[in-house]
Amino acid sequence: MNTFTYYNPTTLHFGQGTLEKLTAEVPKYGKNVLLVYGGGSIKLNGIYTQVVHLLKGIDASIFELSGVEPNPRLTTVHRGVEMCRTQNIDLILAVGGGSVIDCAKAIAVGAKYEGNFWDIVTRKASATGALPLGTVLTIAATGSEMNSGSVITNWETKEKLGWGSPFSFPKFSILDPAHTTSLPENQTVYGMVDIMSHVFEQYFHHVDNTLLQDGFCETILRTVIDTAPRLLQDLTDLENRATILYSGTMALNGTLSMGVRGDWATHNLEHAVSAVHDIPHGGGLAILFPNWMSYTLDTNVARYKQFAQRVFGVTTTGKTDRQVAEEGIAELRGFLNSIGAPSRLADYDIDDSTIELMADKAMVYGDFGNFKKLTREDVVNIYRMSL
Repeated sequence: MNTFTYYNPTTLHFGQGTLEKLTAEVPKYGKNVLLVYGGGSIKLNGIYTQVVHLLKGIDASIFELSGVEPNPRLTTVHRGVEMCRTQNIDLILAVGGGSVIDCAKAIAVGAKYEGNFWDIVTRKASATGALPLGTVLTIAATGSEMNSGSVITNWETKEKLGWGSPFSFPKFSILDPAHTTSLPENQTVYGMVDIMSHVFEQYFHHVDNTLLQDGFCETILRTVIDTAPRLLQDLTDLENRATILYSGTMALNGTLSMGVRGDWATHNLEHAVSAVHDIPHGGGLAILFPNWMSYTLDTNVARYKQFAQRVFGVTTTGKTDRQVAEEGIAELRGFLNSIGAPSRLADYDIDDSTIELMADKAMVYGDFGNFKKLTREDVVNIYRMSL
């Protein structure tokens, strides 16, 4: 394995009843709290009322930024930054899923940067600091609650780009599985696909001596595959919700990437699709990942064979290594279909008319991917496979 340094300063509070931890965490940073949330589901399921009650109980002054988009937009980040400056915000509290947290990270860093925050996203400038950020997670998906990464969409330029900084880790995150029980089936499915996709991005590499890292990845994948059907039968089941919630955090808090360099090409492919078409991130990944796998299979047949055997239990008798690998990819597509994930871009009414535009967006930094370096021709081919 490669030499590595691991850093993760986020305090994680996991389990039922942990929302009460707000009363101990918030006063560490001050009284002026910017409450960031999405379209209002937290008001319907009661989480908003609980959070406000706890904040008022410690005499916090609450300022609200609502309406964060599923693909959070730069314009919303700018609104939040302005609020932080005019209201002298001490702490940003993101209550919601990965999009809300990603937006809150951008606001936290943007509030400490004098220029246009998009400069940081596009690597023209570096973060210089951040306001403290806390999160209350309401969906198992992105892992943003315990990492420094964020994805922001500039709708004016049709760009959706990832960024990160040592300053953008949450100070604390609160994960109560009860907060995820009101999620509808489609968002639950998208979340599980996102979790698996984060594991795939770190699993497909060419580094030797990664037995433990591979085992972590394979266990999370098998856990999601095993738990998903039971959870979809009863979306209110707390044990299954807790399992998926914890899987989401562990999939992208840095544990799986110790000593390896993952790929991350498929996320870049999907960001370009949703930058142009504003589709759900998990839906796009469900479409693209099996096609990326088929396209890159010959890059490392042995790794795909291992994936097929260890994750889906594919037998090898009478089969070539490539046949075993292909069966594993087919098993993945079958699983994704079984939980109701989309399988074609056509499921979102996307045809070949925007392939060139999506490819342009994907290639903004040139060739990409660490498992297999993708050229523009490769990108177009994978998009066409996905139609």
